[in-house]
Amino acid sequence: MGKKVAIIGAGVSGLASIRSCLEEGLEPTCFEKSNDIGGLWKFSTFVSSVNKRPDFATTGQWDVTTERDGKRESAVFDAVMICSGHHVYPNLPKESFPGLNHFKGKCFHSRDYKEPGVFNGKRVLVIGLGNSGCDIAAELSHTAEQVVISSRSGSWVISRVWDNGYPWDMVLITRFGTFLKNNLPTAISDWLYMKQMNARFKHENYGLMPLNGVLRKEPVFNDELPACILCGIVSVKPNVKKFTETSAIFEDGTTFEGIDCVIFATGYSYAYTFLDESIIKNRNNEIILFKGVFPPLLEKSTIAVIGFVQSLGAAIPTVDLQSRWAAQVIKGTCTLPSMEDMMNDINEKMERKRKWYGKSETLETDYIVYMDELSSFIGVKPNIPWLFLTDPKLAMEVYFGPCSSYQFRLVGPGKWPGARNAILTQWDRSLKPLQTRVVGSLQKPRFFFHWLKLFAVPVLLIAVFLVLT
Repeated sequence: MGKKVAIIGAGVSGLASIRSCLEEGLEPTCFEKSNDIGGLWKFSTFVSSVNKRPDFATTGQWDVTTERDGKRESAVFDAVMICSGHHVYPNLPKESFPGLNHFKGKCFHSRDYKEPGVFNGKRVLVIGLGNSGCDIAAELSHTAEQVVISSRSGSWVISRVWDNGYPWDMVLITRFGTFLKNNLPTAISDWLYMKQMNARFKHENYGLMPLNGVLRKEPVFNDELPACILCGIVSVKPNVKKFTETSAIFEDGTTFEGIDCVIFATGYSYAYTFLDESIIKNRNNEIILFKGVFPPLLEKSTIAVIGFVQSLGAAIPTVDLQSRWAAQVIKGTCTLPSMEDMMNDINEKMERKRKWYGKSETLETDYIVYMDELSSFIGVKPNIPWLFLTDPKLAMEVYFGPCSSYQFRLVGPGKWPGARNAILTQWDRSLKPLQTRVVGSLQKPRFFFHWLKLFAVPVLLIAVFLVLT
């Protein structure tokens, strides 16, 4: 029988971890995270505490205490995989808004927002320009009398529908695009990024422009908000300076009067209340984890955090690779670098993150670079030069097309014989559901011409400049 692994968290990360453990012959047991935030499943068994056993330095084992129906039990596990995510505790920063305690209207976090009907004819202030805030504002614009969004720093707002009607992530998140972003001169890379973000509309005209537009913070995905702003049913304001009993005064001196409700779309915080602070260390609000998964300072690498990163890429392939790597480390078929090497990598990556994403976005990571790092550890990273030599058709789709999860099932442990065909036909499956009224053959994107069109103007200007000089 394989090693016993405690899976804490019953969401996508937890399910991916269970599958990865089973693939490696491990014995997973799934528990819910601590019951102070509520469970996903009714009658769940919750984790109260996770502690090192006295002989941890030699065995790497853990004492896991659980609770069900008021009864506590303790069991020994060879490893623990924490899959509770980072959207756990609602962040409600009331102390940051002077006068809010005098406000007479309703005030609550976006987590408690259920449906727009109860706001019919109301005047609503939404604080926060993230995905939740924009979704709520756009939905309320159809029922509320007036909706105002207050944003401290602005945000890029992009459409899920990209050039020629294709899904944005299948067009933008490619290996070739990542290569350009990471290797072009900074000025050109920044220009390219801002051109992509402003492709649909000029953010300056809508009051949405981020204070530092070149930072690669996660954009907001909303197809309706720009139209709501254009029609005047949603307004964008700067940060709230202070509240009165019925109004909000913004930092630009303007006022929103007669507010009925304030909705805080101010994100979430995270905490591992069942763990001792010495296990997963915190440094200046930065959780210290090697590749966002393993605490580097433990004697034995038998605890892993799954799903504790954020990127523009899809979440399910990310947690799938994380859990596959973690399962192999726990089984002993994959080893981690030395403690010193892991700490050096963490420090190097943190400096790079601050440059690309800003000081407050320490969970952000470059999707394809990160996926390639993880896949290298377990031997499933596709060899692009070799593919161009042996299978050019597949290589073109892998390098210039969407970076889908099939790419990490082409070789190595967990190899899937159908991965090649799945990559070559991924556009067929993506576009087929749209063909409810067939008017012609499927029109797939041509990535080479997309990039050629993008760089045609700057190349032409450079050529003219060289000729004239």
